[in-house]
Amino acid sequence: MAIRLRPETAPRPGAGVAGGRPLRPGERLAVALGVAAAGAGLRLLGATLRLTEANRDGIERLWAGGGPLIYAAWHGRMLMFPYFYGRLRPVHVLASRSRDGELVSRLAQAFGFRVVRGSSSRGGPAALHALARLLRAERAEVAIVPDGPRGPREVAQPGAVLLAKLGRAPIVPLGFGASRATVLDTWDRFRIPRPFARVAVVFGEPLAVPADADRDALEAARRRLEAALDAVSREADRLAASGTPR
Repeated sequence: MAIRLRPETAPRPGAGVAGGRPLRPGERLAVALGVAAAGAGLRLLGATLRLTEANRDGIERLWAGGGPLIYAAWHGRMLMFPYFYGRLRPVHVLASRSRDGELVSRLAQAFGFRVVRGSSSRGGPAALHALARLLRAERAEVAIVPDGPRGPREVAQPGAVLLAKLGRAPIVPLGFGASRATVLDTWDRFRIPRPFARVAVVFGEPLAVPADADRDALEAARRRLEAALDAVSREADRLAASGTPR
């Protein structure tokens, strides 16, 4: 069943979880404490990391052009992007209406992201069209995880390239690597950089999807996106380990 979505720029007191039910006082407190703890931890960790970027000049040219953009990164490598870039650009992200989604929403907003509430798995078409409208009407910037929310790990789902087609926006693949990281035993092998690690962000070449792309063209674009994300992730790992660009 389709769901309604709405952009949010700040948390609302007692914001609802799935089904629109307002959070109970205990849930509101738990969410607030969770956001405060996670935000503080991320800021403390980020302050110790040594960041190197690759292909920053290319993304800056896209920023200067003022057009809509879609940023894509693998789910297991997304942790530090809010810290490094959340307040640099007005980026929209998608968060579900679940209790976990409420936590993600408020944490994203704490780092400057703009949140669209919905789900890419439940009511997927509504979420897709809401983001596409932002891209077309507002020339917005949107961040997505093509293998989320449940995998398979590092397999691009078709929604990313369909969003690029509907939103008439290129996809910029992002790679993140760390010289030392804790890798969790989760479906996405989620990476948490260790304090004082070298980290690297690699901006890939933009991938365009024609507005008239048919099913075969969308599948070819999906494969290109998957290959590009693998490539920038490998380069980010190499750059973080060596500390020197090619």
